[in-house]
Amino acid sequence: MPNIQRLHLFQGYGVELEYMIVDKETLNVRPLAADLLTKAIGSLEDDFINGEITWSNELVMHVIELKSTLPVTDMVKFSTHFKNNILMANNILDEFNAMLMPTAAHPWMNPQTDTVLWPYGSKEIYETYNKIFNCQGHGWSNLQSSHLNLPFYDDEEFARLHAAVRLVLPILPALAASSPVLEGKFSKFYDKRLSYYEKNQMRIPSITGKVIPEKLFSRRSYQKFIFDKIKTDLQKHDTLGIMDPVWVNSRGATARFDRGTIEIRLLDIQECPAADLAIIALVVHTLKWLVAEEGIKLHEQMEFGVEPLYKIFNATIRDAEETIINDPKFLSIFKIEKSELKAGELWKEIHSIVKGKYPDEMVPWENYLKNIFEQGTLARRIMNIAGNEPTLETLKLVYKELSDCLQENEMFNSWIEDVL
Repeated sequence: MPNIQRLHLFQGYGVELEYMIVDKETLNVRPLAADLLTKAIGSLEDDFINGEITWSNELVMHVIELKSTLPVTDMVKFSTHFKNNILMANNILDEFNAMLMPTAAHPWMNPQTDTVLWPYGSKEIYETYNKIFNCQGHGWSNLQSSHLNLPFYDDEEFARLHAAVRLVLPILPALAASSPVLEGKFSKFYDKRLSYYEKNQMRIPSITGKVIPEKLFSRRSYQKFIFDKIKTDLQKHDTLGIMDPVWVNSRGATARFDRGTIEIRLLDIQECPAADLAIIALVVHTLKWLVAEEGIKLHEQMEFGVEPLYKIFNATIRDAEETIINDPKFLSIFKIEKSELKAGELWKEIHSIVKGKYPDEMVPWENYLKNIFEQGTLARRIMNIAGNEPTLETLKLVYKELSDCLQENEMFNSWIEDVL
């Protein structure tokens, strides 16, 4: 979020959506982010503020980020803003015979040969990352996500929000997985992006931890146990002192006390902004419900350690909505009395709770969520068509259809006859 007056819980949201730039014919990645920004602005800049939406470069030249310029209060309106900016970007890219493509991972990109790092502006930061971690890998150069920024005003609000966020993180892949294919093959993970996310900075383990943030509920404790540890561990690798522990921190939800936000990073990008915002709406109102202590009390939320939450997360990145959750204590958070339940069924139960509590806010997203609950995560829908041993021809047909969905701001249907 920009540097504005601090907001209280749920007064607004920052939304960031990342897309690949690919060739219109081959669908191979194209390093055209600088050309896209130059054409849009008239000169090369890192950011293009286009009213409600800002365009930004990312680590690699084939990815562009579209994000809300100011905190979002009306998500339905912002779905249209995102759609219009995607149309604008595609009109510019058409001059290069290129277009934007959705999903959290390119299905056949070779990061060793296709990676081109952003060479302008803050390039020293990217060069330092590359020096330490070697960014020519799927976990760096081939991943696109949707980031959700949630505001908090002070330590009390941070504690309530962080406690709730930690409980939702493990099951997000069961709602948003969209990265099942890498290098032309089914990766055996429905959310392979997050498998790489967990491991790509293992050279300095304190940066990511176990993805699920630790039980920390104040600025002081977060500084001591996360930021200070990262700072110490970075010193022998970042000799120029370029990297700030605050934004190097890569847990699945990261705290920014300077601007009063928690950023959730575990949502794979979907096929269109409407789908992303539908998922975000469900997540936001699930968090509202938790923060209001409608299920379990705050002190009970704070008791959950990293390990049981990490165990669920580690399962959902592999099997997404088909994951069996057999932790009764975790299920009881959402008033589930069963000893086990599939993660997709759990989300249906959560949706029913949220829809009953916040009916007006959820109405605009019901059809999109219904599609997910009936046909599965986007990863599941992709694999239902592509099969476990997809051919390049089939993948091109599927991902061309996904690109059309992005252009039209429509959801992807998994019925084979609609694509092949």
